[in-house]
Amino acid sequence: MAEQLKLYSYWRSSAAYRVRIGLNLKGLAYETIPVHLVRDGGQQHHPDYVARNPQHLVPTLLHGTRVIRQSLAILEYLDEAWPSPRLLPMTARDRARVRALAQMITSDIHPLNNLRVLQYFENTWHVPHAERDDWIKHWIVEGFTAMETLLSGDAATGAYCHGQTPGMADCCLVPQIFNARRFGVEMDAFPTLTRIEQACLALPAFDQARPEKQPDAQP
Repeated sequence: MAEQLKLYSYWRSSAAYRVRIGLNLKGLAYETIPVHLVRDGGQQHHPDYVARNPQHLVPTLLHGTRVIRQSLAILEYLDEAWPSPRLLPMTARDRARVRALAQMITSDIHPLNNLRVLQYFENTWHVPHAERDDWIKHWIVEGFTAMETLLSGDAATGAYCHGQTPGMADCCLVPQIFNARRFGVEMDAFPTLTRIEQACLALPAFDQARPEKQPDAQP
């Protein structure tokens, strides 16, 4: 596993943010290769990048000659290639719980406020910004309401989404809360989510992954 890790990332991409956290939790050194999602028509559409990721999305992880796409697949790859510390729990039951929490964000909440969806609203359907923002908030609030219920009512929830060790679900939750705040979602209704967020951000692995601390961050 001595090959260099390279992460194609955008500072404000919540999907790339997840992977940065996972790499940091594993204590892995990696090179960040910025892909600006807006500049020059979107650098994710440039042929040299599309050759690595035909979906025109970030993140993409290079590990030597291996190319891994999709943030959850990357996090699971990291967990299998570097088993300690773990991002997924030991038992099948607990792994299913953590995967379900992660997928509530990556499959149900995040895709509905992804940049390409918002650009389609704006550029193709000419949806006014106020209506677009209502769409974003609606789906974040609906998803967070379900997550708050599941996390607050389950004894398996600890300082973090699952127990006393941060893992894959936390890697997904913190970036989505960052996204929610960007779009003006009030977090007072979600005390368990915000408590977990604060516990995570107190850790260097999460703090160093913050968007504003990335080499390509912009004001």
